[in-house]
Formats: sequence, C-alpha cells, structure tokens
Amino acid sequence: MPETHAETVLEFEDVLLQFPEGDRPALDGISFALSAGHSCVIMGAAGSGKTVLLKTAVGLLKPDAGRVHLFGEEITGMTEKELFHLRAKVGILFQEGGLFDSLTIEENVAYPLVNQPGAHYPPEEVHRRVVEALRLVELERTLDKFPSELSGGMRRRVGIARANVTEPPLVLYDSPTAGLDPITAHTIMGFIIKERDTKNTTTVMVTHRYQDGNLLAKYRYNQVTGRLERATSGAGAAGPPTRFMVLRQGKLVFEGTQQELEASADSYVRKFLRSVGG
Repeated sequence: MPETHAETVLEFEDVLLQFPEGDRPALDGISFALSAGHSCVIMGAAGSGKTVLLKTAVGLLKPDAGRVHLFGEEITGMTEKELFHLRAKVGILFQEGGLFDSLTIEENVAYPLVNQPGAHYPPEEVHRRVVEALRLVELERTLDKFPSELSGGMRRRVGIARANVTEPPLVLYDSPTAGLDPITAHTIMGFIIKERDTKNTTTVMVTHRYQDGNLLAKYRYNQVTGRLERATSGAGAAGPPTRFMVLRQGKLVFEGTQQELEASADSYVRKFLRSVGG
C-alpha cells in the first residue's frame, strides 16, 4: 500500500457495483489506495471490471456499497454538480482516443479547457496550452486537421494531449495501446511516461499488454536528453513506485509490485505476463 506520508489521490473501500442485467457484480469488494505521483497498472480479462473501475473512480458509475475517495473527498453520494470541481482535476484517455469527429484537433484538445466549470481562459491562453500539449506528443502541426485525417496512433496521441492539457494531478488511461502495432504502442507508452515525468502526475493505466506495464514501471523520461531511460538503482533514482493490480470477474485477485507480480504462482495472474526484453 502507499506510504502514509503521501497524499492519497484515489481510494476504494470495499466497493461493490452490480448492474441490473448482470449475474455477478461488476466490482466485488474492491479496496486499494493510490498516492500522489505514483503509477498503477490494471490488468485483467475482458469483462473483468477494468473500465468499470475507472468510471467508478470519477463518479460516472455509482457503487451499490462501499466508498470511493477522490483527492480526499468521498464522492460516493455526490451529485453531478458536486463532482465538477473534482473531475476538473482528472484527465481521461478513453478507449480508441474518444475524439470528436466534427472538431479540429485544436478544438478537440481545447475542449477540457473551454468546458471546465468555473474556468474562464482567454482565447490566447487556450491556444498556448493546446499547442504546448500537442508539442509534448509531437503533433503541434496538426491543429487544423480533423481526426479522420490522422492515423490511429496519432489520434491516440491527440487523446493523450487532451487528457493532459489542463495539467491534472491524476490521469486515467483506458487501454491506450489497444489495437496498435508494437512499434506504435511503444511510442504511445513513451508519451505517457513523458507526460507523467514532466508533470509529476499520478497515473492509472488499464492495459492488456504486460509490456506497457513494464515500461511504465521500469523507464523514466529524461528531460535533459529527451529520451526514455531505464530507471537506475539508488535512492530516488527509480522515481515513484508503480503498483500492479489484476482483476478477475470483478474481484481484485492481485495487488503488488512488479517483482511480486512476476513471482506469483497464480495461473490466472501469470497468463498476463509476457517475456520482456531490457
């Protein structure tokens, strides 16, 4: 579990969520806590509750029992209006990027800024922040293009820019590399790590690729060289820790470090492991 001296950004306490049409809970007694600046990798089979967990984390779904705390505030019983100020502190990359087809890339990335409750940015500030967000994912020249003019990997990078444009302290990534070839997937992970390490964001990533979790846990972005580098040993050199979680039919069947994950003898947990070089 996270160190007690660090601020807890997200916490689930024995959360149960059951859909009316389901024959078993979508989330079944889920408990965990995530500290500021830490990373969390969530794996599991299709339908195991990974996306449901992310939606519950920001109040899009309400649990039937248990409690959810976001930035120290219990959100379980909050109304949509009450959730505004907390959701403004969370960036979300939806599956497939979730871009608006009718908006330009600039308008897509600007959307969280111009629609954030209580925030009134002048147009020049919106433009500056959009360009900066797109520059971090090396797409600052696509402002006037539409999503249909970009490749799948480029659209995913735009989604990363949009999720981070408000500089939120917490970012949720839902299957950011799904459907992408290995080279493009590696590139996407590089940008996620870059965003995490340049902004010190707390990062939660749902993925079916163990390679993605390995990169998040073992690599850091060097702002001097502009490259990903394997984390070295030594006090503080490896950066904030990464936790791994594995869900099965709505239950949390594993939570621990990468070393503990790789040492697990559980056959379900082990099927998500892949041999990773480096």
